[in-house]
Amino acid sequence: MKKVVKFGGSSLASAEQFKKVKNIIDADESRVYVVPSAPGKRFSDDTKVTDMLLHVYKTASEGKDIDEEIKAIKARYDEIITGLELKDFSLDEDFEIIKKNLKEEPEVDYAASRGEYLNGKIMAAYLGIQFIDAAEVIFFNEEGNLNDYKTEKTLSAKLKQYDRAVVPGFYGMGKNGKVKTFSRGGSDVTGSIVARASKADVYENWTDVSGFLVADPRIVDSPKAIKFITYRELRELSYMGASVLHEDAIFPVRRAGIPINIRNTNKPEDEGTWIVESTCQKQDYVVTGIAGKKDFCTVFITKAMMNSEIGFGRKVLQAFEENSISFEHMPSGIDTMTIVVHADEFIHKEQSVISAIHRLAEPDSVEIESGLALIAVVGRGMKSASGTAGKLCTALAKKDINIKMIDQGSSELNIIVGVNNKDFDTAIKAIYEVFIEKK
Repeated sequence: MKKVVKFGGSSLASAEQFKKVKNIIDADESRVYVVPSAPGKRFSDDTKVTDMLLHVYKTASEGKDIDEEIKAIKARYDEIITGLELKDFSLDEDFEIIKKNLKEEPEVDYAASRGEYLNGKIMAAYLGIQFIDAAEVIFFNEEGNLNDYKTEKTLSAKLKQYDRAVVPGFYGMGKNGKVKTFSRGGSDVTGSIVARASKADVYENWTDVSGFLVADPRIVDSPKAIKFITYRELRELSYMGASVLHEDAIFPVRRAGIPINIRNTNKPEDEGTWIVESTCQKQDYVVTGIAGKKDFCTVFITKAMMNSEIGFGRKVLQAFEENSISFEHMPSGIDTMTIVVHADEFIHKEQSVISAIHRLAEPDSVEIESGLALIAVVGRGMKSASGTAGKLCTALAKKDINIKMIDQGSSELNIIVGVNNKDFDTAIKAIYEVFIEKK
């Protein structure tokens, strides 16, 4: 058995948290490769180290002195080193190099990545195992995307040299020879890449919650935990706002069939959530999870005999493509088509899009409406359960919530409903009540 373990920022925010992490690793000898994040918040009003580093970059790029800011960041790490009693270990030289590089040629990705890099060095020293700089084994192509082939080949070869190692998360090396980062939360992706390259049996992702919950606890009081969730279900929920795991972290392990186990650093006895390709484990509920986002716009297009006009949909979508706007959903009727888009992408280009639709597709009318919230009800159990959509609509009707749109995926894995922004919280509570509480 071989496990890759990734620890989030909250799990590594202080020396006390580091000690919890070491206890977790020591408790299972199969936990051989460790992927750390940068130190997170120690308390609610604290600042994450990555945010501090990004501010240093901003200061440096403006030509201002960064010595005091660097000193404040170093104090955070020195506090951890002292608390762990690493007497023969120091980051003094590393901080001198970081300060020099940011003064001479400030790079935002380089600055942002140093949090993980430094935490990785501390973790390796504390555990007494090998440190592998992610910039030497994880690579990006010219487009800024992960270079799968080169990364897999280099990382696999490197990991074979060491029975145990630490690989810091969040960054790698760009095609231009400079440090490049994933998007925020990208340490999850690094963990997934290491798991695939090492041919791990399990990828454990340790954070500050005991796995996924059926619904957002800020909306629903004490929602139930999800024991098993498939990659496809997770993809749907992550896209709609569930944020325990970076959504791109699914792909490397999915191709290798490696399960992900979301665990709680502060409650290591909790089993957490298992993310798997497929499972015959019995589900407690028809619905696996409920998630959503606010602030979408709908573009409602009408044209008589639309259904018989070949290429009409392509012409409409071309109008959005010309304006670099992606669409979320496209429910349609015989003479109508609705395009759902993110408000923040669309609002500044709305008139340009409408003009392009008229030019390209010659519709009878185009109407825009804003203030739409989308809620995804996701569950592999929906395939074999009858009346799911009816139960959902009834639950919302009882709360006097008007459904603006409804769209069910062809896989029958999810149903997406659109409601007014103001009804968002009430709708999620109503859906949770009918599918989970009244089960």
